[in-house]
Amino acid sequence: MEKQASKFGSPGLPMYGYNAKLLDNETGEELLGPDKKGVLAIEGPLPPGCMQTVWRDDARFINTYWKSIPNRLVYSTFDWAVRDADGYYFILGRTDDVINVAGHRLGTREIEECISSHPNVAEVAVVGIADQLKGQVAVAFAVAKDASGLGDPAAKLRLEGEVMRVVEQSIGAVGRPARVYFVNLLPKTRSGKLLRRAIQAVCEGRDPGDLTTMDDPGALQQIKDLVAPA
Repeated sequence: MEKQASKFGSPGLPMYGYNAKLLDNETGEELLGPDKKGVLAIEGPLPPGCMQTVWRDDARFINTYWKSIPNRLVYSTFDWAVRDADGYYFILGRTDDVINVAGHRLGTREIEECISSHPNVAEVAVVGIADQLKGQVAVAFAVAKDASGLGDPAAKLRLEGEVMRVVEQSIGAVGRPARVYFVNLLPKTRSGKLLRRAIQAVCEGRDPGDLTTMDDPGALQQIKDLVAPA
């Protein structure tokens, strides 16, 4: 896997003041070997300047941040990460953006980074969609840098195949999206945040919820039209 994600730490050492650990989110087991994916957690006590509680709700702070990982009393960052052989941690995305494809846990961000490496992809959003056979499958929505030839269905299919091969070569066949749709723009808030949950809801035929902060409603409508049953 190409390590293009955010990283922190120093070779062989955690950040000063932080006792960082990589843990299995289902068992709490510490993952010690290189290139294993898990939840990035910090063992207490936290250094000064860190979040100390939720105002007027200490129990919520403890239950949400300190007890989310089984069999461990550690502060969860809710970041999905991997540590390389030199001791650097690479952030792959938020834990709620992890999808489970036939028992394999994949971060949507790592799939997005693979797709973004294609020379004709400007930006991309990947979401996990419910699937009866695999549990979930990845579906990608990409904005092409040069979309002039994508009016031709054959050209669009070729580009979709190229993108799938890029992911397969980097992550493996399990990370290959079930579909890659090409759109003019991605649904975002006015502050530029990608509306992943709305995209996922539309793909699964659910109500996308509150969309009052969406910058351009046409972006989500375009996705609705693409995924609508023929």
